[in-house]
Amino acid sequence: MVIGEFPGLPAEYSRYLEVESSSLVDTPGSSYRWHVLDNGAQLQAAGIEPVGTLLCVHGNPTWSYLWRSLFAHASKNALPWRIIAVDQLDMGFSERTGLFRRLADRVNDLGDLTDALDLSGPVTTVGHDWGGIISLGWALAHQDQLASVVLTNTAVHPAGFKLPAALQLASHPAVHHWGTTSTAAFLRVTHSLANPALAPDVRAAFMAPYASAARRAGVGNFVADIPFAPEHPSRPALNRISSGIRDLKVPALLLWGPKDPVFSDRYLRDLLGRLPQAQVHRFEGAGHLLAEDRDIASPIFSWLSGPDQERHAAPRSTGGLDYQPMLAQLDARTEDHSPAVVDIFPARSLSWAQLGQRVNDMAKGLEHLGVKPGSRVSLLVPPGIELTTLIYACLRLGAVIVVADAGLGTKGLGRAIKGAGPQFLIGIQRALLGAKALNWPGTRISVQTLPPALAKTLSVRSSVPQLLAAGAAGKPAAGDFAPAAPDADAALLFTSGSTGPAKGVVYTHRQLAAMRDTLAHTYGLQAGSALVAGFAPFALLGPALGATSVTPDMDVTSPKTLSAAALADAAAAVDATVVFASPAALANVLATRDQLSARQRRALENVQLMLSAGAPIPPALADEVQQLTPNASVHTPYGMTEALGVTDIDLAGIRAAGSGNGVCVGTPVAGASISIAVLDEHGEPVLEPSTEPGVTGEILVSAPHVKDRYDRLWITQQHSAAIPGWHRTGDVGHLDEQGRLWVEGRLGHVLRTAAGPITPVRAENLAQAVPGAGRAALVPVGPAGTQSAVIVMETAPAAVKPGLAPAQLSAKVRSAVGAAGIEVAAVLVVPELPTDVRHNSKIDRAHLARWAQSALAGGRISKP
Repeated sequence: MVIGEFPGLPAEYSRYLEVESSSLVDTPGSSYRWHVLDNGAQLQAAGIEPVGTLLCVHGNPTWSYLWRSLFAHASKNALPWRIIAVDQLDMGFSERTGLFRRLADRVNDLGDLTDALDLSGPVTTVGHDWGGIISLGWALAHQDQLASVVLTNTAVHPAGFKLPAALQLASHPAVHHWGTTSTAAFLRVTHSLANPALAPDVRAAFMAPYASAARRAGVGNFVADIPFAPEHPSRPALNRISSGIRDLKVPALLLWGPKDPVFSDRYLRDLLGRLPQAQVHRFEGAGHLLAEDRDIASPIFSWLSGPDQERHAAPRSTGGLDYQPMLAQLDARTEDHSPAVVDIFPARSLSWAQLGQRVNDMAKGLEHLGVKPGSRVSLLVPPGIELTTLIYACLRLGAVIVVADAGLGTKGLGRAIKGAGPQFLIGIQRALLGAKALNWPGTRISVQTLPPALAKTLSVRSSVPQLLAAGAAGKPAAGDFAPAAPDADAALLFTSGSTGPAKGVVYTHRQLAAMRDTLAHTYGLQAGSALVAGFAPFALLGPALGATSVTPDMDVTSPKTLSAAALADAAAAVDATVVFASPAALANVLATRDQLSARQRRALENVQLMLSAGAPIPPALADEVQQLTPNASVHTPYGMTEALGVTDIDLAGIRAAGSGNGVCVGTPVAGASISIAVLDEHGEPVLEPSTEPGVTGEILVSAPHVKDRYDRLWITQQHSAAIPGWHRTGDVGHLDEQGRLWVEGRLGHVLRTAAGPITPVRAENLAQAVPGAGRAALVPVGPAGTQSAVIVMETAPAAVKPGLAPAQLSAKVRSAVGAAGIEVAAVLVVPELPTDVRHNSKIDRAHLARWAQSALAGGRISKP
């Protein structure tokens, strides 16, 4: 078959060459015909000297066709790279040797080929599947030429792992020859792993070199050579390579599809232990055939073209002479017997002295169990005394707390935990059941003491009471622990998942401390204050602020379960002067305020500061909150997981700002700066910070408390830091003449119309002001550049079923929104708009856009 017949692969890159073999499996003087894809001739003909070579090695049962996107991208790349993608012997269109080639032979084979090509450095190896370990074998043998390594879903050692189920079946003697050689079953199963499914012509291209049993012998031999058993003939070569790569000091890039049933995230974690300098990007939803599932060419060439400091671990700030650890207040109050943290249900409290000793006891117990600086510890524990103890014990040890709350849902929570890859997992019984059933990583520790049989079933290694007892035996003090390095990782927090899969956000100890200091300076929070944490992220900050803290009796994974009575009881328990809550929580508080007793109302009258966080609070809601807490200054800070606290505005400021294009969220908090990356006519931000008033663009923030990086999301991190010194928030808005920030929506929700970009919030505010209208969302329908505006809204009273809005309501909405120059193509109503699970506030406009597109195209109209 002519190579040029395959989609996406120009025939000009295909070449054959005869290569003499040095492998011991061959007789001296043996040579074989190799097939490779190589753009070297094209570069030479154009008189172009490449900056380096990508040596790409496929796995089983693919061939060099897997790397065709690299050739396509290289032809457009500003820097010229030579790409050599090999078909391994007995694979693809290379010669069938008739011999069983083991791992060591294949590494030798690759070296023979590069010698024949007279390949010189610098060389970047690119490997997938078992081609990954072979490429690393070549890298170890050619370190004088090696510049860097790139790996996609592969494994370098099976220590402690079982052979994946798919490979167990393919390796079984009763199945092996039939499944891998005499039939094409193994190929078909592998190709079925693509997400989305391979196009028929692409699937045919992958099958083409393996049309007969004779041409599939290498496929079967590859499977048989998987060295999982210690006595396997290829195990010594595997051990040599997997241990040797620990000494490779070159930059590394790991690109991963976590839906891979063969090489799952546990192999990624193993690789990271051996190549700690590696940059990582996990493509959620992608699987084993990552190069087919996602664009890997763009990030590879972007990574290759970046300076060395970007390709190694992210640089850390060394500034901040006034840094005080998060434990400073706790350590200063070892003789203070006033309450530090209070639980409502069941009722319980700890003094500062008790909390400090409990934290030290827990830290020592965790240390005995193997937790050390840098260990990731997943905390699946509700806010309260236990969570507070565990958080500060981990900070004491320099361990990294992983906080992914159940509000993400079971699927989202599992995805977050597997992505973070914690070494330890501490949870309540329900969380441990999920960890067992869904195979979440980490040594398991239960919050409660479980019956021995249940603990064994759930693979629980220890419990919080056991760790406390073990730690207390040595009577540990703060001085027994080495202070954590200020710029070491401290916490991994997860976003709400309202704009896609939840992202892990890494904070250092310095950045957490800066977050604490920003809150303290912005709101005048001082040691000795008392706060109600009705918004989960702030539960961890109480002891760091020196404030007595309490979490109300509520389901913290569902903010709208907070009742007025629960809020008041929590406030009364600590004589609270400060309350943190979300708009959804406050909305339910107001809905249940008639149930308050006189005592409970007095407790709320003592509140001096009301902070509504998680989403902008509507003015009408702020007014009602003010009536409920008449002596409080009502504030609504704007921020995100990546920067908890960006701007702030109080109720008086909201009233003074009035209405406009978006929601006014005030001026920057202490230490923060705001700029705008202006949108061009296509709705894309120009990557240049601007403070010009009235110009809409992506909101940029700079502050000491902005996140360090996204975890194992190198591409996302590069995007967010594309403007040096600024974090790109993904929100759009503008600054006004007074320096106040107005949020107009999300960058991903901007309509790209023929008349130019339209941000959604202004239209939504106008629609919601129409009598009979509830919450509204402006969503696009149609292709970018010619999109039409559609309003999807709730009604008051709620619509019985989704569909087109009544004609009269539709006309009023069109007229109201049209007054702002926005033409509405359709108005749809739904019983309830879908929102994020954490805040119950952020409308899922992307989901609504897909639903509206289907509904208006004549599809079945069901609830979105």
